[in-house]
Amino acid sequence: MDYLWSPWRFQYVTKESKPAGCIFCTKPAEEKDEDNLIFFRGAYNFGILNLYPYTSGHLMIVPYRHAATLNEISTEAAAELMDLTRRAESVLFEVYRPRGINVGMNIGECAGAGIAGHIHMHVLPRWPGDGNFMTVIGETRVLVEDIRVTFEKLKKAF
Repeated sequence: MDYLWSPWRFQYVTKESKPAGCIFCTKPAEEKDEDNLIFFRGAYNFGILNLYPYTSGHLMIVPYRHAATLNEISTEAAAELMDLTRRAESVLFEVYRPRGINVGMNIGECAGAGIAGHIHMHVLPRWPGDGNFMTVIGETRVLVEDIRVTFEKLKKAF
């Protein structure tokens, strides 16, 4: 039998209850950026690591304003969201040297949004084989580095 070592997940699986409220609203308000994996703060949006990434480097750009659709944020916030997405693309190519990048947003629960009430842009590096049998058949992701290492790399690069 093979074992996958994911010690950072222990804290999540042993939690007694889900956090109250929207995590994209509560986390930036706590002002514990390192604990909450917030690696960048802009005027209208912040950058945060995905706690359950598809690949190492999987990040999200999130408006501070609680909004379920793009039409609910200001023009300035939408422009900064796209500027930060472009910056994230550049940073990921520089730091991780991937062969491709996925950029996307799932608006609404039926579209696949895990947190449907608060929009967020996913930006994640991709390599040949990262969607191999482990993910497809084994329903298991294999990450190449600890999420705290990813945080430090992206904080420094941003």
